[in-house]
Amino acid sequence: MHRNIGIGLALLLVTVIVKPLTAQPHKTDDVPASYKEPYRPQIHFSPKEKWMNDPNGMVYYKGTYHLFYQYYPDSTVWGPMHWGHATSKDLIHWQHQPIALYPDSLGYIFSGSAVVDKNNTSGFGKSGKVPLVAIFTHHDPVGDKAGRNDYQVQSLAYSLDDGKTWIKYAGNPVLKNPGIKDFRDPKVFWFEAGKKWIMTLAVLDHIAFYSSKDLKNWSKESEFGKDLGAHGGVWECPDLFELKGNGKKVWVLLVNLNPGGPNGGSATQYFIGDFDGKTFTTSHRDTRWLDYGPDEYAGITWSNTSNRKIFLGWMSNWLYGTVVPTDRWRSAMTLPRDLALKQVGKDWFITSWPSKELNVITGKPVVLQNLKVQDHLDLATKLPAVAFPCRIDINLETAATHAVVLSNAAGEELVVGYDKQGNQYYIDRRHSGKVDFQKDFASRSVAPRISSANSMNLTLVIDISSVELFADNGLSVMTGIFFPSTPYTNVQLRAPVGIIIKKMVYTRLSSIWK
Repeated sequence: MHRNIGIGLALLLVTVIVKPLTAQPHKTDDVPASYKEPYRPQIHFSPKEKWMNDPNGMVYYKGTYHLFYQYYPDSTVWGPMHWGHATSKDLIHWQHQPIALYPDSLGYIFSGSAVVDKNNTSGFGKSGKVPLVAIFTHHDPVGDKAGRNDYQVQSLAYSLDDGKTWIKYAGNPVLKNPGIKDFRDPKVFWFEAGKKWIMTLAVLDHIAFYSSKDLKNWSKESEFGKDLGAHGGVWECPDLFELKGNGKKVWVLLVNLNPGGPNGGSATQYFIGDFDGKTFTTSHRDTRWLDYGPDEYAGITWSNTSNRKIFLGWMSNWLYGTVVPTDRWRSAMTLPRDLALKQVGKDWFITSWPSKELNVITGKPVVLQNLKVQDHLDLATKLPAVAFPCRIDINLETAATHAVVLSNAAGEELVVGYDKQGNQYYIDRRHSGKVDFQKDFASRSVAPRISSANSMNLTLVIDISSVELFADNGLSVMTGIFFPSTPYTNVQLRAPVGIIIKKMVYTRLSSIWK
């Protein structure tokens, strides 16, 4: 979240020659200058300038998706937290809005959530106006510096103009700290069966659940997780919601963890189980990760989207988030992803897949089928020039070792693939370009293959400085950022002799900032 403030294999070679991005038919002349900077994402949300981390207060209301986020408008490194604000009609194109919440006498504005209080349980609604209510953590830097353990409390703000402006509740804080150093990141939802609001709160190394009838007065219900899941760091940014699978409803609890992720640093774990309005119980004891890559953190879902659960995470890692080689801005968000359930054997897992709205910016796909690859296959004669951002979908009849490689004239390369012997997917950025700004960045991250199917499919969504891998229909997911010294200009496939690519689809993606 707002982390430690001080942070601080013979292989067949298939080559696709890629022209520089600026030489592509896709024009960038109508993209704002600030969004043509080196490494600037073209299909992911990033702030105009300065520092950004956790997504906050994500709520859908009257056809608009609201994205608030941890923001420091005065520097490209972490500082006194505000809530930045952006809105979208399609989850893809974003409009920057004025800062929504500023620090005040109670402290910085840390992470939280927002709800549509349609029944006006809070009493904030006036003249028939439905209030949007933000529930967030106030972090008192003075108390923190003094060594106290009660410097984080939960507070409210509300909006009567559909999220344009916000008024802080005069009675803040609404949930005081009982003496726990890390007491933060409230995610609130309406529990219809009990006619009450439920707050899922990160409490040091576990989760606490609170309930309220009016969003103002909160009572503790239960705790979860002290002896379950990963505990390599502090628990943060939780989210509790229902998902359906084969007609069965199950509850899912997301818990972000820093450090202690599967490939180091920050990551999002999840638990599947049941919630009765008071207590959450899980059906498994193994640790499961929503995204195994190094660069997805603090992810939560939008509220007020009915049965659809749309997830978004911060596309960075607290190991190096403050020192990545960007200039005027730091960090971006992942693509919005739809979450669903998939049964593998007797166990349920969460799948994560790019939200359908990504189709808004897709070009005409180029489809190649039944490619029998033996000694060498040059796809330059089969595909138009490839450039980024783009999407590459690969379907194999049989799971086999293979990789997609992005490279440039300097010999730098990013390798994303599957290792059959280890039965794992990976992102290897050890030779991807600029990697020496922090010791942990030059890494080979891995993810287990969860699917037991013989066939295999991979989808790679590639932006200027990031790749998101969705394998086996989203059962295994990885996100990684990269910083080549010059833009990648080649795409290669590497695979053993005899591999059958049943189908490959390449799709150009347009900039969201046009």
